[in-house]
Amino acid sequence: PCCAAWTIALELICFWWTPRLSHRIAMARRVSLLLASVLSAVAAIGGGSSVPTSFKPPAGSPVAQHGQIRVQGSQLVDEHGVPVRLRGMSMFWSQWGGKYWNDDVVQWLVRDWKISVLRAPMGVEDGGYLEGPESERQTVTVVVDAAIRAGIYVIIDWHDHHAEKHEGDARKFFDKMAKNYGRFPNVFFEIFNEPVLQSWLHDIRPYEQDIVKVIRKRTNNLIICGTRLWSQEVDVASEHPLESSLNVAYTLHFYAASHREGLRQKARAALGAGVALFVTEWGTCSADGDGDVDLHEARLWLNFLAEHNISDANWAVGDKDEACSALVAGASEEGGWASQAGRHSVLTRSGRFARESLRAFAEGRDEKVITDGASQPCRPSLLWVFIAAAMLAWTVGRPRLSH
Repeated sequence: PCCAAWTIALELICFWWTPRLSHRIAMARRVSLLLASVLSAVAAIGGGSSVPTSFKPPAGSPVAQHGQIRVQGSQLVDEHGVPVRLRGMSMFWSQWGGKYWNDDVVQWLVRDWKISVLRAPMGVEDGGYLEGPESERQTVTVVVDAAIRAGIYVIIDWHDHHAEKHEGDARKFFDKMAKNYGRFPNVFFEIFNEPVLQSWLHDIRPYEQDIVKVIRKRTNNLIICGTRLWSQEVDVASEHPLESSLNVAYTLHFYAASHREGLRQKARAALGAGVALFVTEWGTCSADGDGDVDLHEARLWLNFLAEHNISDANWAVGDKDEACSALVAGASEEGGWASQAGRHSVLTRSGRFARESLRAFAEGRDEKVITDGASQPCRPSLLWVFIAAAMLAWTVGRPRLSH
């Protein structure tokens, strides 16, 4: 905050001495973004949000349009009772990808990628919340505040594979976050990222019921519950859902190169049982986050989500050297990423595909024809080949004029 304060002071001095209006406008925007970051950081240190209680979402923003999201049967509906589908991105693990967890990146994703939801996966183990609770909470707060100011929805994710072993920490964390953000319709709570081989009935479900009770003391906002086997066995969860079903959805995760029709069948079974699903994480690649990018299967999945009106967030806004990262190594930490294909692009193949998919959805274009953003080679039809050959034959065979 101190460094940012000095930067703001220097910007204001430059603003005073700069005669050109365009330069003043650019400086004013930088100052406002820096000030927002400072306020978020200070608020995070103090344990609260920098966004005032009286804050209203920007006109025309997703939250201004839809307001409070709730579960109705197997669907998410907005405050008008209209089914709604939110689409966006997931950040990378907070303890490893935190350099992109800032106001500039959030604003760029809203403006250029046209996201309506952003997921904030706060790492718990491996150098995450368990080792640095205050710093991790501060990282989350900055992103959540930025999302609220931008008028989009945001998912606070307890990114853990063994949450039932950390229930006490999770209770304290979600009680504080629900207290700070429960008044904002923007904020959803994802309470268990990906259980692995734990029992749904004896481990996962009891933990989630307990955390739901903690959050419900503060707010009725949407809660998203992880499911067994890396959040794939939604069918098992639908057979024995949580006792409290008020605004509760269940997590479905897929990676296109690993998960195919068999997992979609599980999702159909869960929807048929009457529970709502939310794909808080999906990738174009293999389940380990790397391997081959399978855009054909990714399109099949996106068509499935569109058919069933399921909201989603793509993994991930980060520059780790793996196939599912949206950014190449060294991409700017302030957004503004070039989207063109080729050696100068800072978006990966997966990143270009995700961006184009999100923009197509926001603009009402046909998502079934989306590409990865790379230019496609020209493939002339046989008709045009025939016409060109006929014209060439006629040109060669016609009599020449003498001069």
